[in-house]
Amino acid sequence: MHIHILGICGTFMGGVAALAREAGHRVTGCDAGVYPPMSDQLRALGIDLIEGFGADQLALAPDVFVVGNVVSRARLPDGSPKFPLMEAILDAGKPYTSGPQWLAEHVLLGRHVLAVAGTHGKTTTTSMLAWALEQGGKAPGFLVGGVPLDFGVSARLGDGAAFVIEADEYDTAFFDKRSKFVHYRPRTAVLNNLEFDHADIFDDLAAIERQFHHLVRTVPGTGRLVVNATEKSLQRVLSQGCWSELARFGAGGEWQARGSHDAFDVLRQGEVVGRVEWELSGLHNQMNGLAAIAAADHVGVAPADAARALGSFRNVRRRMELRGTVGAITVYDDFAHHPTAIRTTLEGLRKKLDDAGKQSERILAAFEPRSNTMKLGVMAAQLPWSLESADLSFCHTAGLDWDAAAALAPMGDRAQVAGAVEPLVAQIVAAARPGDHIVCMSNGGFGGVHDKLLAALRKAVAS
Repeated sequence: MHIHILGICGTFMGGVAALAREAGHRVTGCDAGVYPPMSDQLRALGIDLIEGFGADQLALAPDVFVVGNVVSRARLPDGSPKFPLMEAILDAGKPYTSGPQWLAEHVLLGRHVLAVAGTHGKTTTTSMLAWALEQGGKAPGFLVGGVPLDFGVSARLGDGAAFVIEADEYDTAFFDKRSKFVHYRPRTAVLNNLEFDHADIFDDLAAIERQFHHLVRTVPGTGRLVVNATEKSLQRVLSQGCWSELARFGAGGEWQARGSHDAFDVLRQGEVVGRVEWELSGLHNQMNGLAAIAAADHVGVAPADAARALGSFRNVRRRMELRGTVGAITVYDDFAHHPTAIRTTLEGLRKKLDDAGKQSERILAAFEPRSNTMKLGVMAAQLPWSLESADLSFCHTAGLDWDAAAALAPMGDRAQVAGAVEPLVAQIVAAARPGDHIVCMSNGGFGGVHDKLLAALRKAVAS
């Protein structure tokens, strides 16, 4: 089969492309931003990439066009279509489908799908679960919205029956406004947490809860729902109907942790069934670990074995990833962009430093409100709360239609803003001192801030 993917350089669609190529299909694709590293990864797989969405690509005559949710019926100011290839597909009546639908029909069918959903922690928990299954001898397939360091790739078919997938609630395509995860039909579903997000497509939290319940409806009676017991929003989801085995984790659940965040016993119904000792920090990672262990148990990986596997888990790129140290100043890269994720990330680092007796070491938070939700400003008022664990905060304000300085005003001189990366770097370097931990947070490239920071710090130390 020849498939041509529109929007191939996105994390999810790039994973679909890699899986299709591994399965032996001919894969081509196009995007508006064909650039490294995704372009290099795809070309290394033998996938031909085309820049842009020109209608002339119709001549490729694939068996089916696979359409990413970046594609729309939008028009440019001059009235011409933003995606002329899509208009040509529609006009010619050519076959097309969405990425999630193609994945469901050609990769997931017949597999034991383990889907990880939630506002936060999807990528990390999916990677933990895949690693636990790998170490447990299950040889799982997986599709992750990031690159797990233990695997070095974001997607593979796997040799076993299990397939682990990051289950995103974002919409499927311009012609299918359901959440992506309703296509996956999991036998094991993790509901990690649920908050308001994606303000560009959801009106309120109740709208997202409705989509989560659509996912719950697809899990068979012999399946398992692994649910965060501490989340009221998830309890509301379950109150709409639950037809599967329920395994709850966290306070009040059957699966709990006892001990510190980096060394804890795993309890099931009060009995110790495993122990996790790892380098990760924060309650959020402890909860992610519990969810992964409870899900792995459903496919026959003993909790003790899953817990032991997590001890060697090396996390995911861009999750508190160490980028370098200069003059005793440490620079990290993290994917946090939602206020809750920012707060959780910084709290985890603060506790890790405090537990190590390093209470005097400061945290400097550098962030950009880049997600669609944050760009709309609907969560601007939560920023001071999200940054409470930081000693100083630096906000990149380019592209915002709301006043970040006003939103951060309650923080006083603990917060600064800059409209470009270079002055932001200058602000950070001027404030930094030995022992500081600089955490750069964004769901995008952040203008290469990490390398620019390290270079500027090296120059400052040398002068």
